[in-house]
Amino acid sequence: MATTRTKKDARASFVADAARTEDESSSTRRRPAERVSSGGRSKVWEYIALATVPVVLVLGNSMIVPILPTLQRELGISSLQSSLVITLFSLTAAFLIPVAGFLSDRFGRKAVIVPAFIVYGGAGILSGFAAVWHSYGLLLAARALQGIGASGTTPIVMALTGDLYKDAEESRALGLIEAANGSGKVISPILGSLLALIVWYAVFFSFSVFCLLSMIAVLVWIKEPKREDEPMRIKEYLSKTGQIFKQHGRWLYASFWAGTAALFILFGVLFFLSNILEEPPYSIEGVRKGFFLSIPLFGMVTFAYLTGIVIKKNGVLIRWMMNIGLLLMVVALGLAIWFNNNLYWVIGLLTASSVGTGMLLPCLTTMITGIVEKAERGMLTSLYSGLRFFGVALGPPIFGWMMGISHRIVFIAVSLMSFVTLALVFFLVKPAKTVK
Repeated sequence: MATTRTKKDARASFVADAARTEDESSSTRRRPAERVSSGGRSKVWEYIALATVPVVLVLGNSMIVPILPTLQRELGISSLQSSLVITLFSLTAAFLIPVAGFLSDRFGRKAVIVPAFIVYGGAGILSGFAAVWHSYGLLLAARALQGIGASGTTPIVMALTGDLYKDAEESRALGLIEAANGSGKVISPILGSLLALIVWYAVFFSFSVFCLLSMIAVLVWIKEPKREDEPMRIKEYLSKTGQIFKQHGRWLYASFWAGTAALFILFGVLFFLSNILEEPPYSIEGVRKGFFLSIPLFGMVTFAYLTGIVIKKNGVLIRWMMNIGLLLMVVALGLAIWFNNNLYWVIGLLTASSVGTGMLLPCLTTMITGIVEKAERGMLTSLYSGLRFFGVALGPPIFGWMMGISHRIVFIAVSLMSFVTLALVFFLVKPAKTVK
């Protein structure tokens, strides 16, 4: 009898332990969603902290756009050379973002984000001194160093958002990140113009202040979920990433292209506007110029945030939003071929195109972050972000080259690019009714 009781007790103990383990496992899996769905003050501060990161990253390029003509005059350089101040920053970031993604998957998101901010801010101070000393070579080197820091910021925050939130809350948070990204673009030209009233190179020194504030927000308000599994070795990691592309490659490649093309057009448009606003017959400079530059970006911000709220995880809505957004870009940029000599028409059409970009980007981000588990999310989001950076890097110099031919050529090229992107997304990107 004692033996029978012992066996029964053992079985009961085993069942209880199994149930407890399952409960703990379920609790662990549900923890981010439960914490978010409960609402409260902590979630608001998390959102704020997450949103500061893309804002700081955008400041690294967009805040410099209004001072590019001044930079050319002060350093005695050409328009192409001034565009390299943006391009080199973006290219460096683009190449190193996948590395930062791997490191964040292996060692944790905040373990990458915090050192990245230190490098970013420190390089901003160096670029400021380079501008003071009128050293173009040192300025390019400092901007490349800033790009290294930038590689560990927003792309990793996108992965961190996927770790923190689930389902509709994740879409809303990612929409907020895209909106914050766009908000940074809206305020950047105005802020850059205001800082230039103090002294034209104040923009470069200001980066360190913004980096410090965002870093403190991330450290204080973001509680990164603990890893439940062991980090993968690089060979296994690359193998799993390869499997993801084998399984989802058809629509992933189209989505990566769409995000790259959208950012290429957006930053090219900013460069285009920055130059034509200061030319006769407009001769618009200073803070007024910053306001004009912010108009198209405000349209993008508004619709990026609204799209993130609306789409949730609804694959049907995601597909509609992507295709409508791209169609809007095609029509607006196509009309600009014939109406590019009127400033108000140009700004109105570019604002419509930016609205389309705002509808597109949250959809792409939601799909890309949703197809992988936490362990591989950093690499995939980083590859996507890296390609977007290539778009940012190539926009200003290529637009500058096309502007040298004619303004009409600029809009013919980008409207064709938008049309090709629309075709790829329409035929290749068909999300399931419910995106994971």
